[in-house]
This record gives sequence, C-alpha cells and structure tokens, in this order.
Amino acid sequence: MSTDPLSPLLDLPGVSEAVAESRDAVDRLLGNRVLRRSSPEVSAESLLRGAWASAVLEGSTATLVDVRAGRPGDPLLQGSLRVSAELATLAEVWGGAHRQVLARLHALAAADLLEPDELGRPRPDREVAHRLDVLADVLAQTQVPAAVIAAIVQAEVQVLDAFAPVSGIVGRAAARLTLIQRGLDPKSLVPLEVGQLEAATELSASLLAYSEGGADGVGEWIRSFCVALGLGVRESLAICEAIQRG
Repeated sequence: MSTDPLSPLLDLPGVSEAVAESRDAVDRLLGNRVLRRSSPEVSAESLLRGAWASAVLEGSTATLVDVRAGRPGDPLLQGSLRVSAELATLAEVWGGAHRQVLARLHALAAADLLEPDELGRPRPDREVAHRLDVLADVLAQTQVPAAVIAAIVQAEVQVLDAFAPVSGIVGRAAARLTLIQRGLDPKSLVPLEVGQLEAATELSASLLAYSEGGADGVGEWIRSFCVALGLGVRESLAICEAIQRG
C-alpha cells in the first residue's frame, strides 16, 4: 500500500488521463528540432511571456508589446518580471527549501507594493501557517507526477491567499518551479502562465471548486491545470516556429 500522501489523487476521475496527456504534450515539445540549437532562446522567451501573463492574471493592464519595448509598466508587471528573472536560481533550491523560496517569491513580486518588513511573510493567519507547513511536509514525501504536485502547490497558495497581494504570481511561479525541479520541464520551456491566461475562466471556476473542498473539486482543478499546461506547450511550439522562421 502506497504511503505517498498525493497518490490517491491519481484515482480521481480523469486525473491520470489528463496528467498523461500533458506529459505527452511536453514530450512532443522536447522532441522539437529547434531545441537542439535554440533551447536557451525558447526558455528566455517562455519566461518573458510567462511573466507578462502572470501579471495580467493578477490584474496588470500591461501588454506584451509594453514588455518587449521595456516600458516600466505597473508594480504587478515589474514584480512578475523580477520573479521570472530568478526562477532558474530558485529552482536549484526549491526542492529542499519550499517555505524559504515562497518567501523569496513574495519579496520579489511585492517589492513595490508592500513595506520592506512585510515582504516574504505569509498572511498572518493560523490556518495559513498550518497549511503551508502541511504543504511543505507533503512536498518532501510525494513522488506523484510533477503536474499533480504543481497543481496542488499553486492551488494551496492561491486558495489561502497566503502571499497577498500577489498570491497568484507566487502560486504560478511555485507551480512552474515544481515542473522544473521535478523534471517535467527542466529547461523551463513551457510558459504555463500563458496557458493559464488562455484558460482563465475555466481555471477560476476550478479553483473555486477546489477551495470548497472535496475530491470532486480537487480533481476538477488538477484536470484544468493539465489543460492549461497543454496550452502552454502549444505556446512553446509557436515560439519554436517563430525562431525557425527567423
């Protein structure tokens, strides 16, 4: 009998199938010939688009044209760009220091929105602290597929609003770090955030279902997360095609 705390999630209706489909999509991306010589360029573009999309999901009005033009933009965009710039470094320590990395993500994302002594601190609520501790314990034990783990990480951060006022940016970044560190997307090629922006309505409804508790809501969220991951892969393939065209 498995003692993995997240393994029962794989038995929820449609979850294993959704995870397999997202894994297949990533595998197809990794086989793209453009990546043989241009993997760093794809990763850089993915991080840029992901930072923009995450900021928009959090309420930014910036456009991707603004980002490319180097316009300062609003505090949400600037915070998201700072997060994106440190993802590669943070991925190296995420696996063994989850609470510390979440704090760092918050400090980066909210630097222009909070006082210095408020940065890196989760919302002062006993339930928030307890569930973040439980999450860290679960992450130290589980070996289920990366997509499932990433989905749970993001949902917990966002449902708790643990790192206000940028819990969405922190949650999406933590999910992306999980996909990198757990080996599904080790080179950070997939702009998960772009896929989530495209599927924003469905994801919002699924996150609400997750927050209400129960297996059905959890399964709905994981399936929606995997769909958005697949949409992110599609964005990566578009990046590859653009590079190939020159």
